[in-house]
Amino acid sequence: MSKPFSERDASDEAAVDEIVASGPTGAIALASIATAIVVGLWFAFYFLVFLPRGVIQ
Repeated sequence: MSKPFSERDASDEAAVDEIVASGPTGAIALASIATAIVVGLWFAFYFLVFLPRGVIQ
């Protein structure tokens, strides 16, 4: 069972402050990977499907 907020140690707050100060690096990495996958799929579709069909007349 967790302690009430008033009984928590100062070290807990310091640990939370340290974690928050490091920033959302994992979320940024995940968003970057997802964006790279979407852009890669778009280029694959463009070069492998759209361009080989030729000019629309």
